[in-house]
Amino acid sequence: MFTLNVPNALTLLRILLVPVIVVALLDATDSGDLLAAIVFAVASMTDAIDGWLARRQRAITTFGKLMDPVADKLLIVAALIALVSLNRVAAWIAMVIIAREFAVTATRMAATGQGVVIAANWWGKAKTIVQVVAIFFAIAFDPTPLAVDLLLYAAVAITVISGIDYFFGLRRLMREAEARRVASRPGAPS
Repeated sequence: MFTLNVPNALTLLRILLVPVIVVALLDATDSGDLLAAIVFAVASMTDAIDGWLARRQRAITTFGKLMDPVADKLLIVAALIALVSLNRVAAWIAMVIIAREFAVTATRMAATGQGVVIAANWWGKAKTIVQVVAIFFAIAFDPTPLAVDLLLYAAVAITVISGIDYFFGLRRLMREAEARRVASRPGAPS
């Protein structure tokens, strides 16, 4: 069931802002990039705010747990695809980031189905921050200066590192969950 609370409303707002960013970015007007950068910044801030509010107000919902990461992925993926189409971001950069996001999301869903919950860690949070900052500057600057290109490379590096960290952590958690299942079976050695 969908509960309309402030954190869920912010998640929905983030989803609704995605097409605004893409249209503004792909628009050939002088103010399109500025509008896209502002809307991207606002949408990115809702990600931090909705999670903080949900925890503070104890308003964590199934909808929020499901849709918050979906909204995050939509925001990042849509912006990257638009930036690739404008030749501001290399396609390989976008593909590395997008592939990691989909791989982690798919394995997170599979793990959740087996009762294993993987909380966000420092690497994941750092990855999100660096991606958002890099994409924001790639939207705001055309052509992108060298500093933005270096920031995009840093985003790729931390994306790969956080993905490796995630998968090793997942492997460990899956082994621990399996050991608990085996130990809880009737007749299992204690």
